[in-house]
Amino acid sequence: MRRVIAAFLLAVPSMVFAAGSNYPLDHAEIDLNDKASLQNGAKLFMNYCLGCHQMQYQRYQRTFTDLGIPDELGQQYLQFTGDKVSDYITSAMPVESAATWFGAPPPDLTLVSRVRGPDWIYTYLRTFYVDESRPFGVNNKVFPEVGMPHVLQELQGTPREHYETVMVDGEMIERYAGLKTQENGRMNAEEYDQAMLDLVNFLEYTGEPSRLESESMGKWVLIFIVVFFVFALLLKKEYWRDVH
Repeated sequence: MRRVIAAFLLAVPSMVFAAGSNYPLDHAEIDLNDKASLQNGAKLFMNYCLGCHQMQYQRYQRTFTDLGIPDELGQQYLQFTGDKVSDYITSAMPVESAATWFGAPPPDLTLVSRVRGPDWIYTYLRTFYVDESRPFGVNNKVFPEVGMPHVLQELQGTPREHYETVMVDGEMIERYAGLKTQENGRMNAEEYDQAMLDLVNFLEYTGEPSRLESESMGKWVLIFIVVFFVFALLLKKEYWRDVH
């Protein structure tokens, strides 16, 4: 119930903010069976996102168990907040200070994938670009006038808008031709895209941790319904035999 209420509360501001951009979204190929991807996504979240954002509806222990990470290793390398492995994944940043620095407290990301969708998040994480007019010196194509710094800049580098000169109706004009990344990131474009896919995969998992279990159980439920229907049909015919 807490997740449903949180999703509703997050949905209202999300729909308002997302309404300002029609930027085409890239498809995120999600695979919740890929444990290596989920583990890398968890590492990226804990190292780059948890400083500001939290997952107050997700426990460390549940995450470690589902992702196949021993509790001891998880606590040593991934648990930077909380004293016990059973604690929720919360940020150490004071809410009041965050509201002052960013204009509003950074949202909880437990259910962000269910609210925004994986394609939106995947494209958003890859479309920051330099904009000196913004407080943090960056803007975003999917989320215009975003109030967040590009915390993954050391991995991606510094994307800048790229324009090309084209002829339109006999007139030369400058047309937006995409983002071009400076060669100052730790990853190349393919590596960064894969890293963001891993991060989105992890966010998709936290939005519904029991999804794979539910889907597996759902198959058996459907099989049971089919078998039960056959027996029910035979029993109905047996009852109606005497009536006719």
